[in-house]
Amino acid sequence: MKALLAGLGVAGFGMYKKLREHEGMEVAVVEPNPALKEKLGVDDTPFYTSLEEALAAEKPDIFVNVTPPHVHTAINNRVFDLGLPVLCEKPIAFDYNESIQIVERSVKEQIPFMIAENYRRFPYMRKLKSLLDAGTIGTVSTIDVQFYRYHHTQRNYTVSLLDDIAVHHFDLMRYLTGKEGVRIFARNFNPVGSWSAEQANINLYALLEMEDGIAVSYTGSITSRGEQTEWGGNWRIEGTTGVIEVKDKELLVFKDGAVTRFDDYSDVVATDTLTEFLDSLREGRESETSGRDYLRTQGLVYYAAESNGEGRALNIQLHDI
Repeated sequence: MKALLAGLGVAGFGMYKKLREHEGMEVAVVEPNPALKEKLGVDDTPFYTSLEEALAAEKPDIFVNVTPPHVHTAINNRVFDLGLPVLCEKPIAFDYNESIQIVERSVKEQIPFMIAENYRRFPYMRKLKSLLDAGTIGTVSTIDVQFYRYHHTQRNYTVSLLDDIAVHHFDLMRYLTGKEGVRIFARNFNPVGSWSAEQANINLYALLEMEDGIAVSYTGSITSRGEQTEWGGNWRIEGTTGVIEVKDKELLVFKDGAVTRFDDYSDVVATDTLTEFLDSLREGRESETSGRDYLRTQGLVYYAAESNGEGRALNIQLHDI
């Protein structure tokens, strides 16, 4: 199998190394900045600065899109013209309507399209999911999520905790509960004293109502100077018969006056996003975070941004495809 990887930034180079590790996988790279070819070192990997040239010369079997979000749509549409399966970094697109159009095309033309959502593939999150599905704490009633990091970053677009990181946590809310959002209130802003004097939205408060009455509260910051959480955040999930807390990748189950700790996840099967993509193609099934599924996560982000802009709670109307 031959893969064409688009983008050789930080995330792109990480994906490049994963592709190289897969036995039997040939890799070619397209990246408009020729200086980034140095990252390949002594590798004899074919390198192109033109997408059209790379597609014509390499004739790949799959396409991996790790380019900046604002060019995702144009690139994905071009690759869809060739009917190639696509593994794409999140978001599908910055524009929600563009995201809908891309997913609609992939479904209509039966082109495998997956978003590389990796947080739900963390071993401790897979374990948490299994405990919830087993009814360990009964029926989930409320969830509180806290995320604090000092993450000074620069983008060629407005830095946004909501778009860059909280989207992962929103996806986890859906994954862990198996439920969709129905109403949201959010405030996404740049706090006084943050690391950015420019326009940026690096703190987020959100209240989310999910199906079956599950209430979720979210507090996040990437300009916090205190104790740092893991990237997956800290979680407190209240159930009808107990509580599960997640902190520093550990799970604590409080039930019947006892506390059970989980910190060994050797019994959990948790492949990475690339492996899930390749497995789904080989098995002829829809990937776990297919474009069609991930559009519902992006819908939460869209309505959170709209709520922030309008200053009020909004009903969520998901676009089913």
